[in-house]
Amino acid sequence: MAKGKKKVPGINASSTADISFILLIFFLVTTSMDTDSGLHVRLPNPPEDNVEQEAPKVKQRNTMVVTVNMHNQIMAKIGNSEAREIMLGELRQLTKEFVDNRNDDPKLPELHPVELPAPFGVQNVTKNHVISFVTDRATSYDLYFQIENELYGAYNELRDELARRTFGYGYKECNEDQQLAVRQYYKCMISEAEPKSYGSQN
Repeated sequence: MAKGKKKVPGINASSTADISFILLIFFLVTTSMDTDSGLHVRLPNPPEDNVEQEAPKVKQRNTMVVTVNMHNQIMAKIGNSEAREIMLGELRQLTKEFVDNRNDDPKLPELHPVELPAPFGVQNVTKNHVISFVTDRATSYDLYFQIENELYGAYNELRDELARRTFGYGYKECNEDQQLAVRQYYKCMISEAEPKSYGSQN
């Protein structure tokens, strides 16, 4: 009598899906993923339908225009002065002087008395200043973000310096009411225009 062939037992794959699911969760929990970083900008509310809004009139001395051409050259123009080419490293200090105008320079934004939250009370601030940032369509993204960082960094430094003079510690250590008062003192007024094609001239 011939012996029958032995059957090879098959692999039980019924739990494979469960094991794969557990491994997937394990890798999701233990793996660090890169997170996108960017600029925190509060956008204005969209305009209401069928409502025409007139652009506010701004005095020339209250404006600072930062323009970047296709060759990544940075031009700055304050008030009625001639536009001049500047280096990226100059932009933050130039912005701080423009926004602060502590010495009431007639070439810089006008100072107006404004009722601010405690402990400031009535203070003379450049409430009507505007910084216009305009880029060329060919401007590099890297330079764009560096300029944004310098502009917003100027406001952050002014606020931190004010907090230290007033409260004895930096802006980040202030409570919510103190931070609000400091932000009202130095309001961030940056306007970004739609990119255009400027070529090598600004």
